[in-house]
Amino acid sequence: QVQLVESGGGLVQPGGSLRLSCVVSGSIFNRNTMGWYRQAAGTRRELVATISSGGRTNYADSVKGRFTISRDNAKNTVYLQMISLKPDDTAVYYCNRALPGSDYPWDSWGQGTQVTVSS
Repeated sequence: QVQLVESGGGLVQPGGSLRLSCVVSGSIFNRNTMGWYRQAAGTRRELVATISSGGRTNYADSVKGRFTISRDNAKNTVYLQMISLKPDDTAVYYCNRALPGSDYPWDSWGQGTQVTVSS
């Protein structure tokens, strides 16, 4: 069974930065495209970034130029570097499997990590 553990969230002022991490166990991590998803209160979960096993990336228009997804296959870890954060980025962030630019999550989800952008 896949286990996903996200970390790195917190409270940050508008314009600030955060780096999220997600450790994945129980799967062949380096063969899967991975993604970061987010869900704000009262909204549907949305996919914000994906990275293929070979390192090809895709981003939602809302985060393009501000977020960078990366992965370390040796550590079974995927990262999300976020800069120039806006209040609209406030959400719980999750990592999971994906397809390039589209959802394809495993049934299991981690606990997520809360990102709050507020002055």
